[in-house]
Amino acid sequence: MLLLQFSTSHYCRKARLALGYKHIPYQVENLTPGLHMFRVMPLTGVATLPVLLPQLPQSGGQPEVVGDSTRIFEFLEKYQPEPAIFPVDPVDRLAAQVLEDWLDESIGTATRFVYYQFRSSEGKTIDPSLASMAIIRVVRSQYGINQATADLAKHRLELALDRLSAQWRNSDYLIGNQLTIADLTAAALLSPLALIPFYRQSYPWLFDRITQIHQACNEPLPPGLIGD
Repeated sequence: MLLLQFSTSHYCRKARLALGYKHIPYQVENLTPGLHMFRVMPLTGVATLPVLLPQLPQSGGQPEVVGDSTRIFEFLEKYQPEPAIFPVDPVDRLAAQVLEDWLDESIGTATRFVYYQFRSSEGKTIDPSLASMAIIRVVRSQYGINQATADLAKHRLELALDRLSAQWRNSDYLIGNQLTIADLTAAALLSPLALIPFYRQSYPWLFDRITQIHQACNEPLPPGLIGD
């Protein structure tokens, strides 16, 4: 399989965690923001990543292209059911899907705003190269990221982490008694916060969970946790 991705995207990390947890061999093709549209639009009709190319024959009945991290989860569960990432119990399955959707639509976005605002200010020293700064400018312009919108996102994250703390701080799993799409999504979409000192100091339990899940999925730790 081939995963089309931005190397730094937390949504693409989400897809990699699922592939790794299921022990499915794959390769990645890293695309450049902006130019990626010429590669992705002909395949999916939209400009978002990740996109998975299963590279399976059409006669097998499987899609040739799977766009969107949630659809990638669903495809991989059918392609290789074990180890499962969707709970068997219908109530737990619905709870995991609702939590994954909330994390995708609200928390993943908030993380992006907080992270790129940090990287454009006190986090510049992490990678001050012209290429890195150019990508940060493109992303901030594309999503309307500034100090005001980042402050709103930070407040949303604080509320979200308080909610997740009740479920995740003293339990290895968000839903049930095994890793699910909810855990993989939370670990991926919150991982950029590892580079921001405030979150590392305020929520050590969060990064313990993120580390454990990356290890279970055979995925290299995100920047900020490498060497811990």
